[in-house]
Amino acid sequence: MDNAIWGMLNDAEKGLLRSVEPSALTDLDEDDLAALHDRVRRARNKYSKLYRRRAAAEVTEAGARAKGHDRHLRTAIKAEAFEEALARVSRLLAQKAKASADEIRRERIAMARAPRTGGAAPVTPTAGKAAAPAKGSGRPAPKAKAKTPVSKKTTASNRAATARTQARRDAT
Repeated sequence: MDNAIWGMLNDAEKGLLRSVEPSALTDLDEDDLAALHDRVRRARNKYSKLYRRRAAAEVTEAGARAKGHDRHLRTAIKAEAFEEALARVSRLLAQKAKASADEIRRERIAMARAPRTGGAAPVTPTAGKAAAPAKGSGRPAPKAKAKTPVSKKTTASNRAATARTQARRDAT
């Protein structure tokens, strides 16, 4: 970015653009990048909206869109500077998010492929809550099915049909 653009910015805007330089981005993790992304996006939206509003109001007065554009060139330059900064942060955030997702995927695949033993399975921070293994089997206990009115009716109907069939056999 050239010195003319830096001269247009106030201290807060300069600080925000300095935090987007490659040397400053190397130390940030995914959460910090997401927060920075939000801040830069808000600044970009602010200047984009401001430019569009001012230029639209100038069109009726000036009689041409080009004349309305020239009077608000400073705001358009600021919007473009924040657009470039946002692109830089977005690319890095996407890279970090993909790396994080790949790491989580590798951990889960390793856990799924690990031999199961009768002991407790190792718990990793990303594994979440797993079902407790049944004693001696090495497998998680099956989940109990929820009893719904339909399932209760079906069970009762099946039992009654079985009882009728058995009663017919006993009668013969």
